[in-house]
Amino acid sequence: MSIRVMLVDDQVLLRTGFRMVLAAQPDMEVVAEAGDGAEALEVLAGTEVDVVLMDVRMPRLDGVEATRRICAQDDPPKVLILTTFDLDEYAFSALKVGASGFMLKDVPPAELLGAIRAVHSGDAVVAPSTTRRLLDRFTPMLPSTTKEPAGAELGRLTDREREVMLLVAQGLSNGEIAGRLVLSEATVKTHVGRILTKLGLRDRVQVVVLAYESGLVRAGGGTPQK
Repeated sequence: MSIRVMLVDDQVLLRTGFRMVLAAQPDMEVVAEAGDGAEALEVLAGTEVDVVLMDVRMPRLDGVEATRRICAQDDPPKVLILTTFDLDEYAFSALKVGASGFMLKDVPPAELLGAIRAVHSGDAVVAPSTTRRLLDRFTPMLPSTTKEPAGAELGRLTDREREVMLLVAQGLSNGEIAGRLVLSEATVKTHVGRILTKLGLRDRVQVVVLAYESGLVRAGGGTPQK
């Protein structure tokens, strides 16, 4: 089954380039395009999409607000933000409202394709260390969207799951976590899956965001002292 992709960007030339790259893949299909966030929402209402490649700076409705509205829907497609700048407050805002990650617009085709496949499978879309770097920069500057600490939700985790969550939030991959905790990668993946289920999160990126907003991890990568 092909991964159904939607391209959202106000630059037609960029959409054309992405479409050509994706069309050459046997497991991907561009099923829709839009020139801004408002048009994207209209098209999505009548089109089944698995992954949305979303620009952030567009007229009428920007990618952040479009992502928020998409992710608030039942069973929404995954959203992968495309940005011009590595550390971009727009990418930060998009992560907080539900995007599964972000990529630079000049990313090599192979990395873009890998990211789309990762999004579709529910794995990390961008390196957690990159997400953490973004959060380190912008968390102290912008108000949290979480009004109260997620203590009740975090209380559902076992001690081991909480330990794994902290390591995910610090930017470690499954393999690195396995080495740190002397576990198999399969076991770590199982723990991550349970964390996502218990906390109602979509992916590892959302784990990182929640860890920051709940105070489990502080800007700069530290953990609070007990």
